[in-house]
Amino acid sequence: MQTYEVDLNACGPMILDALIKIKNEVDPTLTFRRSCREGICGSCAMNIGGINTLACISKIDTNLGKSSKIYPLPHMYVIKDLVPDMNNFYIQYKSIQPWLQRNDAAEPGSAQLLQSVDDRKKLDGLYECILCACCSTSCPSYWWNGDKYLGPAVLMQAYRWIIDSRDDKSKDRLDMLRDPFSVYRCHTIMNCTKTCPKVLTIFYSLINCDVTIVISQIQQIIFNIISGIFMA
Repeated sequence: MQTYEVDLNACGPMILDALIKIKNEVDPTLTFRRSCREGICGSCAMNIGGINTLACISKIDTNLGKSSKIYPLPHMYVIKDLVPDMNNFYIQYKSIQPWLQRNDAAEPGSAQLLQSVDDRKKLDGLYECILCACCSTSCPSYWWNGDKYLGPAVLMQAYRWIIDSRDDKSKDRLDMLRDPFSVYRCHTIMNCTKTCPKVLTIFYSLINCDVTIVISQIQQIIFNIISGIFMA
């Protein structure tokens, strides 16, 4: 680890302010991601004081007898300094096909796809995810099976599209998740919800996703039984 000293009287109040000051005035080789500085883009996700969070909304501890310890997001390959390799995370996100899919042949954007107030409300707490990966990289199940288990962030987004009333591919989306690892490695540790910088209830989304898949499987079994009876 490398240690830097920062004059807090000449620095902004957030960890990101300190990192920018260090890069500008002390060590130009220090590498980290950042963009919006408003807790919106998720670029500056890192482990600060043992907690996965965003540097732009994490205040500097003004206790001068205590140093702030900053690490890259845990259990990811590190490209340099505070920059983790997010490739696997984005590949997993792409695998759930996170876009609206319709059965009709209408040209995208040619007509509005309306929702009831209740259907729209179901998406609250899901669409706000900024894909910072703080939750996924705090999950022990993701540490152990990151190559097969999709992790909290991706599963929450999968559920977001499964329950979207405007989407016609819910069954196909559920079928893609029916394997021993994609969903079922969640052990309800709840680190994901505790660390989310957007304060989203990720854990409950994962439970709802599990339940939705199980119900779909039961419905399919019942359908197969009834079909077998009528065909006999």
